[in-house]
Amino acid sequence: MSPLFPLTLRNVCVRRRGKSVLGPINLTVENGPPLVVIGPNGSGKTTLLRVMHGIERISEGSLEWAAHSPAKHSYVFQHPTVLRRSVVQNLAYPLQLMRVPKDTISQACSAWLTKINMTGFGDTPATKLSGGERQKLAIARALIRQPDLLFLDEPTANLDGHTTREIEVLLGQASATGTRVVMATHDMGQARRLAAHVIFMKGGKIREQGTCEALTNPQTADLAAFLKGDIVT
Repeated sequence: MSPLFPLTLRNVCVRRRGKSVLGPINLTVENGPPLVVIGPNGSGKTTLLRVMHGIERISEGSLEWAAHSPAKHSYVFQHPTVLRRSVVQNLAYPLQLMRVPKDTISQACSAWLTKINMTGFGDTPATKLSGGERQKLAIARALIRQPDLLFLDEPTANLDGHTTREIEVLLGQASATGTRVVMATHDMGQARRLAAHVIFMKGGKIREQGTCEALTNPQTADLAAFLKGDIVT
């Protein structure tokens, strides 16, 4: 197990303009297979990921790593952000920030272009890519630095089945090589394909959690309705 884990959240709350948007959350994240957070829009999934990543200020409670040294994180947004540079320059950028030797960067970029099936796109401006191509590039740019954790917020929303499958393969490979994947999704089918552990959120709180198999027998009416595809408010 990585010395960085577990990551422990104790009574974590987030408030904005006096309104509670998350919490209280008590959660322990161990190292292991992908963790998937499900729930309706506005349930707090994104805020929880942002808290764990460290880009959302906690109003109350604490977040603690097992190790004193910080984990190396990457975060991929639902709407991917790309630099106004070529595809290969986008891939190279995080390694350049880490002062990786040029030859190593070149080899890594070539390998990742192959992994995401974009070998002929190296010189293409990233802003000219389709939505699915941008998302694959964003994930490759996040993974090229071999992070300890990869957070993803609805990474396959509005993508076709083929691209979704490609991304799921990438995430499975990342998990198998030691990156802890924590992902928010609306898609319970995707959770079943990827996750060992699932968290169901509603109203800024964790309502249920467990294995995918356990959550097929929901203990709350809200999760039962969510799994049926009903609107959960």
